[in-house]
Amino acid sequence: MSVARSIDVLAEIEAAQWDALHDGSNPFVAHAFLSGLETQGALLARNGWTTRHLTIWDGGVLVAAAPGYLKGNSHGEFVFDHAWAHAYARHGQDYFPKWLCAVPYTPVTGPRLLARDAAARGVLIDLIVSTSRDAGLSSAHVNFLQADEDAAFGGDWLSRIDVQYHWRNSGGWRDFDEFLAAMDHKHRKNIRQERARVARSGVEFRVVHGDEASEADLAAMHGFYLQTFAEYGNTPTLTLAFFRHLAHAMPRNLVVFLAERNGHPIAGALCLRGSGTLFGRYWGATETVPGMHFEACYYQGIDYCLREGLASFEPGAQGEHKLARGFLPTLVRSRHWIADPAFAEALKPWCAEETASVSRYKALLESHTPFRAA
Repeated sequence: MSVARSIDVLAEIEAAQWDALHDGSNPFVAHAFLSGLETQGALLARNGWTTRHLTIWDGGVLVAAAPGYLKGNSHGEFVFDHAWAHAYARHGQDYFPKWLCAVPYTPVTGPRLLARDAAARGVLIDLIVSTSRDAGLSSAHVNFLQADEDAAFGGDWLSRIDVQYHWRNSGGWRDFDEFLAAMDHKHRKNIRQERARVARSGVEFRVVHGDEASEADLAAMHGFYLQTFAEYGNTPTLTLAFFRHLAHAMPRNLVVFLAERNGHPIAGALCLRGSGTLFGRYWGATETVPGMHFEACYYQGIDYCLREGLASFEPGAQGEHKLARGFLPTLVRSRHWIADPAFAEALKPWCAEETASVSRYKALLESHTPFRAA
């Protein structure tokens, strides 16, 4: 007989049991990544995050799990529901706390319903609803789920989509020149000029994995991360201790691109590597160099994928400027359960209209790719 348990500290679950529920291709659902957020000061209640993982056990064996959090706000989620919260407030109801299944601060598609089979996955979805209802929560949300998980949700779960920009080695390119050769003249020329400007500035790049990164490398990258958040007036949440944790616990998954002048780091981009995909996460710079952002965040990553044989590169959320640099529009998904039936009914046409609008937008983007017609 299966037993459901709510887990407030992921370290209570053996890493081997948790990681047996996914194929290891996505680093963000790994026990090492998620538990590191908890133990290294990156998830704080004052920032709206309270750990509440939902699990199902068969005796002492973990058969299903959903990385979950009680949220006191909608920060760090990248699926925007501020209008929903405002509507609740206008009707005198509390939208927060809500329950969220996601990877904190990470708009990356990946497995969310970790389960050993389809039956356990269905039980897990039922558990999410029953737990949220029993706790009197307004809603439950599953963000950036995989397409093959979508069909498991019933009609009581609202569906939303959005667009990100992903690079795929669709041409079997062996190096950057072959990648550029697939583009039209205008875009090929622009990229070459951007890369040349950075090279002329005297900047050189050094690529380090976690087990190659020195303390100084990690401190520099964390400083760049803090710089970017300061420039945008946002609150940084990831600690240097968490960066060190990644380097130690996930040494070959962590990839850092450091831009240096005369051996001194002036910019950097931090990525995580999966089995076939590079994921761009954070970037920052202490000097303004024309083209530096594109080089550090996009071109170095594409170069890395081509060298390492990775099929895809996901550089993060948003950014139409990525299209001109070879990143094509890709749909991302989320699912939402709303406790109040009246609100759920009111949101159905809103979600349908949003889906139609996003689909039209994606089709428009696809008509303006930088690649030559086949």
